[in-house]
Amino acid sequence: MPVLNAIAGAAEEMKGWRHHLHRHPELGFECQETAAFIKARLQDFGVDEVHDGIATSGIVAIINGGAEGPVIGLRADMDALPITEETGAEYASTHPGKMHACGHDGHVTMLLGAAKYLCETRRFSGKVALIFQPAEENGGGGGVMVQEGIMDRFNIAQVYGIHNMPNMPFGQFDTTSGALMASVDTVTVMVKGKGGHAATPHVCIDPVVAITGMVQALQSIVSRNVYALDEAVISVTQIHAGSANNIIPESGWFCATIRCFNPEVRALIKRRIHEVIAGQAQSYEVETEVEYDWGYPATINHADQAQFALAVAAEIAGEAGINPDAARQMTAEDFSYMLEARPGAYLFLGTGEGAGLHHAAYDFNDQAAPIGASFFARLVERAQPLA
Repeated sequence: MPVLNAIAGAAEEMKGWRHHLHRHPELGFECQETAAFIKARLQDFGVDEVHDGIATSGIVAIINGGAEGPVIGLRADMDALPITEETGAEYASTHPGKMHACGHDGHVTMLLGAAKYLCETRRFSGKVALIFQPAEENGGGGGVMVQEGIMDRFNIAQVYGIHNMPNMPFGQFDTTSGALMASVDTVTVMVKGKGGHAATPHVCIDPVVAITGMVQALQSIVSRNVYALDEAVISVTQIHAGSANNIIPESGWFCATIRCFNPEVRALIKRRIHEVIAGQAQSYEVETEVEYDWGYPATINHADQAQFALAVAAEIAGEAGINPDAARQMTAEDFSYMLEARPGAYLFLGTGEGAGLHHAAYDFNDQAAPIGASFFARLVERAQPLA
């Protein structure tokens, strides 16, 4: 079955929602204007309950089905990125330095489209919990919503989400059972030496040399401590030290991102980073302070739910339009917290050629919104059919 007729008929309306959201991007947890727009649309559709203010600006809305049954959760993230837009679109961001460069405006639109259809038809049992989440890009809003109890409060039994994927075949669904995206942690290392004149390094303790040694030594962790078939990445992304060409600075710092899939590997890398930094500090006679930020866990699909979601996707895209063996990615996603709390699955939806995610020229493909909305709607009807 292709795009549902009722959703196809609402395609222009959905495009209008998406363009409004694109004009008014918000960051992090401060998505109040976005949430107000979503709430108004949900009330227009006739949802049965709207609960707002969760994780500051998040929403959970409930649609009752035609009979008693369990609750299925559908999630869309709604925050933007601190990027100056370069799309040239007539609906470009009106908020300087902010834009929907990851397609969360499209994700919200897909879920709103499904909500409109489900409110009109109610051809399912139980309930649907529509989860509109802030702060996916930074802050872990998904984890905050879980910590604030949405799974138990609304009796959510399983949960699903979609992310658009530019430069993947248009309309194709990709996912896999098990790990789909990596965990992400961040380490920041402050290094203190003894500053002085660059002509007399023998009376100084140079933090620049120490930082250089530490950065190189950290690269041995993946190559020599992690099993070769357990994917992991340590990337040093910032180094800061010094102010002039003839001064050895007193201190400096660097930071790195750590990505992997296996919790045991994650713990191993953290331990080894602390050990390597301590050893290098002793070698170079510097003092160090290590700040280790334990970030999003790996996004791990539950096998039964991933296979079920793919079967539903095949109804929309055809068997040729699904990829059940999607390659794991080192990017991260805070939907992982919801998958830790409940069974479920996360899928990618191809949006065709275009600028990549987090690029100033990126723009969500409006033609993909009815496809995602149809997937969400059919997922509910297949998971919780009327008797």
